[in-house]
Amino acid sequence: MKLKRILALVEKETLEMWRDPLFLCLALLVPSLFMFLFGYGLTLDVEHLPFWAIDYDQSPTSRDFLANFSYSRYFSLKSRETDERKALEALVKGKIRLILLVPPDFERELAAGRSAPVQALIDGTFPYRAQIVKNYVQAIVGKLNRQKLKDFFRHKGLSEARVEALSEPIRLEVRYIYNEEARSRWSVASALIGVILLMVPPMLTSLAICREKESGAIYNIYVSTISRAEFLLGKALPYFGITALNVLILFLWATLVFGAPFRGSFSCYLFSALLYSFCSLGIGLWISAFVRTQIAALLLSLIVAMIPAFLYSGLLVPVVCLDVSGQVEAHLFPAMYFVSLLHGTFLKGLGWRAQAGNLLALLIYTGLIYLLAYLSFHKRTKR
Repeated sequence: MKLKRILALVEKETLEMWRDPLFLCLALLVPSLFMFLFGYGLTLDVEHLPFWAIDYDQSPTSRDFLANFSYSRYFSLKSRETDERKALEALVKGKIRLILLVPPDFERELAAGRSAPVQALIDGTFPYRAQIVKNYVQAIVGKLNRQKLKDFFRHKGLSEARVEALSEPIRLEVRYIYNEEARSRWSVASALIGVILLMVPPMLTSLAICREKESGAIYNIYVSTISRAEFLLGKALPYFGITALNVLILFLWATLVFGAPFRGSFSCYLFSALLYSFCSLGIGLWISAFVRTQIAALLLSLIVAMIPAFLYSGLLVPVVCLDVSGQVEAHLFPAMYFVSLLHGTFLKGLGWRAQAGNLLALLIYTGLIYLLAYLSFHKRTKR
């Protein structure tokens, strides 16, 4: 392997990029565009859910009950009409996600010391969101029930300490660590760096080689004295420089725009991101060995890189929550290791020692990818 030949190919590829402004814009702007599109669109927080309150009791007690929902940041009251048909139509059309129905005699039943049923109709089209809505409703109703029980004990003349002990024999105190405000945007923004760096770089390298195949310029490589390893390395390095720039830009977007805290080692992040980017570029080189057109390279890159990056990286669903087959598939892609590393450096403040396992996995994966690319690329045409 001769450095002179590698640098000559790097210079050639760099000139090709400068002569194609559209391709250069694709390489520099698309990662940032994806960060903004997915960063604002993939929020998992369930807040300000529209709901319809049907109050047949129309009493101060029922109004106070519904006020606990309408003044919560999790719900947004849209109407107080008593027309159930209109409410169901709004639920079917997706204008609201919840209907709270307070029956007649709600206040009278509570005053008499009896339980008063309240019905909650939840849109179950999206099971994940529906389960969260159910938990919010149960939490608010549970809080009101505890307050009623405390009022009952106070009327009995019990001390405040006794009231607290009887109303909450087991007191649960929840504290979120690593993400104190439980904001999904923090974890999504950091994880998106790993997803985007697996989506864009393979397209760059695969399109670059397939473009030469379509134009016939690849035959100059076939008849030259450059080796396979020199060719692959010379092709990867120019795009590695662009991807390294994107690594820093995406870091700035995640921290400054989306507010994701960074508590770990920046050197660990930078090294792992560059290693992951180099691995991602190798996937594109490997893909280019099997296809001859840019369209085919683009489609195959989407299948091999984009879909696994979303489904098996831990961006939307933690890998440990997948079934056995899903966890096995997740371990076959580098995104899982890097997203875990990103969450560790951004939110948990982990450094080199704690991330050694993920770094080792990325090193092994990178070596295997370039070995496959080397074995798949041949300096001869296939008839």
